[in-house]
Amino acid sequence: MNSNLKRRFLQAVALSAVVGAGLAASVAAGSASTGSQRATTTTTTATTTTTATKPAPANTALPSISGTAKDGQVLTASNGSWTNSPDSFTYQWQRCASGGGGCGSITGANSQRYTVASADVGHTLRVEVTAHNSGGTGTASSNPTGVIQAAGSAPANSKAPVVSGTPEVGQKLTVDTGTWSGSTPITYDYTWQRCDHNGNGCVTFLAHSNATSYVLTSADVDHTIRVEVTAKNSNGSSYVYSGHTAVITVKTVQHATVIAVKDVSLPNRLVIDNVQFSPNPVLSRNTPIQARFHVSDSQGLSVQGALVFALGLPYGWSYNASEQATGADGWVTLTIRPTRNMPLRRGDLVMFVRARKPGDSLLAGVSTRRLVQEGIR
Repeated sequence: MNSNLKRRFLQAVALSAVVGAGLAASVAAGSASTGSQRATTTTTTATTTTTATKPAPANTALPSISGTAKDGQVLTASNGSWTNSPDSFTYQWQRCASGGGGCGSITGANSQRYTVASADVGHTLRVEVTAHNSGGTGTASSNPTGVIQAAGSAPANSKAPVVSGTPEVGQKLTVDTGTWSGSTPITYDYTWQRCDHNGNGCVTFLAHSNATSYVLTSADVDHTIRVEVTAKNSNGSSYVYSGHTAVITVKTVQHATVIAVKDVSLPNRLVIDNVQFSPNPVLSRNTPIQARFHVSDSQGLSVQGALVFALGLPYGWSYNASEQATGADGWVTLTIRPTRNMPLRRGDLVMFVRARKPGDSLLAGVSTRRLVQEGIR
């Protein structure tokens, strides 16, 4: 076989192989679609890219407030400490009750700094801090401040009050305020105290009054007096004591001691301590009886101005005498007139005698009573 024929033969064999392969593939495909209904699954692999979300801020140390808790002062909020890297912070200031509760937001107070207003006086303040980042927000509140004080300063004493006057019963003592600094206006009140003769054991007898003066009474004898002066303003109050007076005594008049009845007060009492009758004994119904009574107090001072009344007993033996006041020596004279019913025989005319302080109840106060008698012959 020549070379041309050999080449053609090889080409024909190759072509037959190719055609045969294609025919076999076609038959297989047709068989799959129409024959056994065999399923063919194609698997596709997908790739997903996930972006992580940043957590919101979380507080680890509370915000705090610096500055002076007083009207007109500037307070500054610190942010506290936070996790997750906050990008920014916002603020809301709140006004609370004096105990730190019942807080409410202050309109417009949303800066890091806050100027204390007069409306805040007597309250406390706190700040609410909110931290922000791309993951969200977190909020934390500071502890409250102390109670907000008014602008200015509380009263402070630089010179003690002084009590002036004569330390004798019946004399008037006067106290001044002393010297004070602090925001005005300042008001004052006065507490009067009675102490022992050494200035100890002081007891209040006139508390927180407006009285800048006091008239000494028999209850003050052998005591000393001091005054507590309290100064107040919108920022607070303070008090200070005066020095003590000298020991209180009674005024001596011609070797006798006298006190006005208005200066006799409990526990001091009136006493009818001396009685004189003229004539004595009674010998006639026609002769008036001059009955003299002396009134003192329980400390032995003669009492001027005590009202004395006497009533003869049995009833009907004498006419009633009108009530009379004791004189400067403590004595009073009442005229008792016998009636015709008084027997002129050996016996006694009994008298009920009462001494009292004008204005006191007849059955109370410093009044006293006594039964005395005059002989009848």
